[in-house]
Amino acid sequence: MGETISITSVAADKFAFPAYHAAPTGERKGGVIVIQEIFGIDEHVKRDVDRWASLGYEAVAPALYERREPGFIAHHDEAGIKAGIAHAMGTPREQVLADIAACRDYLKDKGKVCIVGYCYGGSFAWIAAGEVGGLAAASSYYGSMVQANATLKPMCPTIVHLGRLDAGIPADAVKAAVEAANPTVPVHIYEDAGHGFNNEDPARHAAQSAELARQRTLELFERA
Repeated sequence: MGETISITSVAADKFAFPAYHAAPTGERKGGVIVIQEIFGIDEHVKRDVDRWASLGYEAVAPALYERREPGFIAHHDEAGIKAGIAHAMGTPREQVLADIAACRDYLKDKGKVCIVGYCYGGSFAWIAAGEVGGLAAASSYYGSMVQANATLKPMCPTIVHLGRLDAGIPADAVKAAVEAANPTVPVHIYEDAGHGFNNEDPARHAAQSAELARQRTLELFERA
């Protein structure tokens, strides 16, 4: 359904990065920025972009590691995780936010712009809600940096999704930190889900929780 386009990060370094893009089908509801996991713009990210497009949203997923390794895509194995974490840690926060702002600017003339992110992207969906203006709503999935940034004040309606079985992210501690600083932000914990439960990799996917989280996200975006 989608295609690769180029978007220029004007606020950062004028770098033109690729983004996977899909046009909406049916009634247009706005735009969605989809922020990747650590593995790059792989088949799972593209499938998610296509899914949002099928729900009426023009969707773009920026390739956030392009300056470090053009075309980076990693497998969900030890080597892929190691490579993805290295790129995540080596990519400046300000650069990521500038690229998100560039995606917002690409979409904003066509209606409201929402953001959703998973894993690495879940962290930056949360951070962008607090630091990037002009977003209509944000949905953060299992971001490891949410707890450390819990005191950020989202500038748009925001929701957080966490898996109870996520060994790397303490769901109760994240929920407590977010609610202490932002008591109106819904934080949902999915009891049967681990890390990456929206990803359709059979080793990670929790179909029932993924569907419920997507429905909550869709309702948030439609209200925005």
